[in-house]
Amino acid sequence: MSADPTQVLAFETDCHIFDGCGFPAPGLHSFLFEPLAGNADGNGFYFNKPMLLALLGSVIIVGFFWAAFARPKVVPGKLQMIAESGYDFIRRGVVYETLGKREGEKYVPLIVTLFFFIWMMNLWSIIPVAQFPVTSIIAYPAGLAAIVYILWVSLTFKRHGFVGFFKNVTGYDKSLGAVLPLAMLIEFFSNLIVRPFTHAVRLFANMFAGHTLLLLFTIASWYLLNGIGIAYAGVSFVMTIIMTAFELFIQAVQAYVFVLLTCTYIQGALAEHH
Repeated sequence: MSADPTQVLAFETDCHIFDGCGFPAPGLHSFLFEPLAGNADGNGFYFNKPMLLALLGSVIIVGFFWAAFARPKVVPGKLQMIAESGYDFIRRGVVYETLGKREGEKYVPLIVTLFFFIWMMNLWSIIPVAQFPVTSIIAYPAGLAAIVYILWVSLTFKRHGFVGFFKNVTGYDKSLGAVLPLAMLIEFFSNLIVRPFTHAVRLFANMFAGHTLLLLFTIASWYLLNGIGIAYAGVSFVMTIIMTAFELFIQAVQAYVFVLLTCTYIQGALAEHH
């Protein structure tokens, strides 16, 4: 076994079936990383692998769009065409469809940035050497959800004022009659507490579960590679390939869902009547 149980990967263990050792199952320890710089005790500077991947991902996204649009051409090259297609997909397929062109145009840069940043953070899961989705650490989805939450609250206040904000978040509707106080209480907690929580957890939980499954089948492929277990190792390896392909799809879907919900929240903040 690896000397460091917090860094167990399939290729880091000599443990195989029939060797008298247990299966090194993935768990919470698979999401813990020793610091690359600083101390793990929480005092002073601290920098680990997920932070490095988040930084590299940001540089890659900025570099990609900078290279694509630094010298735009009327007849775009391959790089510019790919960048324009991605940008236009989010602008028209998400922002315009949800907010309309007039209201939505000013939010296109934010939504495009969120989508490609989240997608890149998810993609690290299937990239060799990296092999870890940054968004499976709850702090990252929570930080992104907090940005959206602050934007939603500030837009609602700006558009409707204090009274309008209160009506917006409580779903105030006189036609509800006697159940209005209960409905307002439920809507209040749903919008101000549950909404940002579910926005973050939806992304985190999917990436956490997906990475755990990939680890499970990858480690199992190595663990079963002994004696008669080789036949089962082949099946596990095939499942690893299938899960990788499925995870590639889920990574894009989760980035899309996050920005779609973001646009929905913005739309709710800008709407005149609720």
